[in-house]
Amino acid sequence: MQPLQRENIRLAATVMLVRDDPSGLQVYMVKRPGRGDFPDLHVFPGGKVDEDDWQPALCPNLDDEEASKRLGVSAGGLRYWVAVARECFEECGVLLANNAVGPVALDIQRREGLAVLRQQLLNGDMAWPDVLRQQQVTIASDRLVYFSHWITPDSVPRRFDTRFFLAAMPVDQDAAADTDETADDGHWINPSQALDNALHGDWQMIEPTKRSLETLSQYGGVEEALREVGAERHVTPWTPAAGQQGMQPFRAEQAGGEGA
Repeated sequence: MQPLQRENIRLAATVMLVRDDPSGLQVYMVKRPGRGDFPDLHVFPGGKVDEDDWQPALCPNLDDEEASKRLGVSAGGLRYWVAVARECFEECGVLLANNAVGPVALDIQRREGLAVLRQQLLNGDMAWPDVLRQQQVTIASDRLVYFSHWITPDSVPRRFDTRFFLAAMPVDQDAAADTDETADDGHWINPSQALDNALHGDWQMIEPTKRSLETLSQYGGVEEALREVGAERHVTPWTPAAGQQGMQPFRAEQAGGEGA
């Protein structure tokens, strides 16, 4: 497996939650606080891959061999699916999970209970695998679609080797930003509007976010986005210019070896 950290580069995962709206496809974004990593930036929810994210038993719909093949790494690819589902729950309060018969349905009482578990997870009082086992659910790896791969340019002191994923927002849940981690509440927004906010200087964004929004802005709805991304028709060729911004080949072997 890849080490979780090599020199100043840490493995990370990001999720783009999307939903249908009368105005068109919307994506959930949060604003980082004016401290820590990526201060004041509007980003998609995400964070570091942790040691405890190696949980093959909690991803029954995807084994590590297949997950690693999709990413182009030799082993350990499944950790990204576990990490991105965890980050989605921590940062948005959204549980991407299945029970024995399919996608888990959440009534009001269960959503209230999950809010308590989320706070325990954020406080370090409960581990992510324990949250899932207590709820008798597993990670909905079948509903997390690999989207892209970026590494923070070497001009930045703290760098991240990040895999981006796409997921549909469950219809029976609400997204709520963790305001201890983000500067304000999250935003559901059309990708084109988010790009317009950046163009006019209202929102600060880094290149991976802008490029991802440009791709999402091409889709009229969630079903189309998941279909096109799942078929990998959204993938653009890697170029040296894109590489200078941090873009990596979609699959590591396309660059002649395992991910940097």
